[in-house]
Amino acid sequence: MPTLVMKFGGTSVANLDRIARASKRVAREVANGYNVIVVVSAMSGKTNELVGWVNETSELFDAREYDAVVSSGENVTAGLMALRLQEMDVPARSWQGWQVPVQTTSAHANARIEAIPTENIAAKFADGMRVAVVAGFQGISPEGRITTLGRGGSDTTAVAFAAAFDAERCDIYTDVDGVYTTDPRIASKARKLDRIAFEEMLELASLGAKVLQTRSVELAMRYRVKLRVLSSFEEPSEDAGTLVCAEEDIMESNVVAGVAYSRDEAKMTLISVADRPGIAAAIFGPLAEAGVNVDMIVQNISEEGRTDMTFSCPVDQVRRAQDAMEKAKQAGSINFHDLVADEAVAKISIVGIGMRSHAGVAAKMFATLRDEGINIKVITTSEIKVSVLIDRKYMELAVQALHDAFELEKAD
Repeated sequence: MPTLVMKFGGTSVANLDRIARASKRVAREVANGYNVIVVVSAMSGKTNELVGWVNETSELFDAREYDAVVSSGENVTAGLMALRLQEMDVPARSWQGWQVPVQTTSAHANARIEAIPTENIAAKFADGMRVAVVAGFQGISPEGRITTLGRGGSDTTAVAFAAAFDAERCDIYTDVDGVYTTDPRIASKARKLDRIAFEEMLELASLGAKVLQTRSVELAMRYRVKLRVLSSFEEPSEDAGTLVCAEEDIMESNVVAGVAYSRDEAKMTLISVADRPGIAAAIFGPLAEAGVNVDMIVQNISEEGRTDMTFSCPVDQVRRAQDAMEKAKQAGSINFHDLVADEAVAKISIVGIGMRSHAGVAAKMFATLRDEGINIKVITTSEIKVSVLIDRKYMELAVQALHDAFELEKAD
């Protein structure tokens, strides 16, 4: 029988009624002739509660015990859904990460999947099991300890299972009915996309769109797993949701597929650092070691052997970045006049595979922002993306203006 992977997020399994609703969707696919691997998240809010308990118990907690605690939320959901399916006369069994086993690295709280042997689940399918309800977000380390994959890890779990079992498709059920051209809460004209290329979805996910976790899109792109994002609260149909697929599976697309934003950004500038070979490594090495997620980087023109270096990072990592730079300065590896942090900026990005073959996209973006009186602080580009930093107070205006300028409300 063909295999289908179905993933249900926290809001889709928030209570027993929603678990029952999700189970009916699974039973429908079983009736359609599929063996189904269901990947479940913890009930909505449960992971936050478990993390809170860990933090209250131990400020400097053992990451191995953190994983043991926070992974329990998914175990509860998996067991309850398996019970519900059994009550519906669907042969189902719950699976925790170690039972599969989902083999991961030893990086507790942020492990990466290394392999998913298919033998155990395949044997149960051969014996008559029709649904394997797998606890998402978790696996087992080489040392035999429970690991977790980081926030959003259930998406990654689902795609990894789809790749391992050569599934026909991986359906991600969530509280939105697909991928939109931008956040509908900001732009009322935002349109649901029928299809989006892996590369576009990866950029949107990394730039702030919270529909799919970045690592899950990376995996899907690598193994060519067809992803479908759809709502667990709407009746299923053939054209439901958004299909994330290879570029060649999209006949024609708009130049720009979507506008993404990230509200919680900071711009940091090292003023008057030595312009010499190795200075970038001397700056960004300590930042990486401190766990600072640097994004946009701009170096000014050198003057009398000195230059300014600007970079962006999440606003909650500013203090960490400042400490790393001060320590590097004290150690003598870098010397700078000042470190200036602007914590009131936002990142706005336009994304589209059509940019590869169309000139003038960046110019149109810049002209649109100019016409709205919005000053650009930093610019970075790639083959299918243009990102800018602007004052945060203009974020919503910028998103709406760009959405209108590129006429994203219109279908391809």
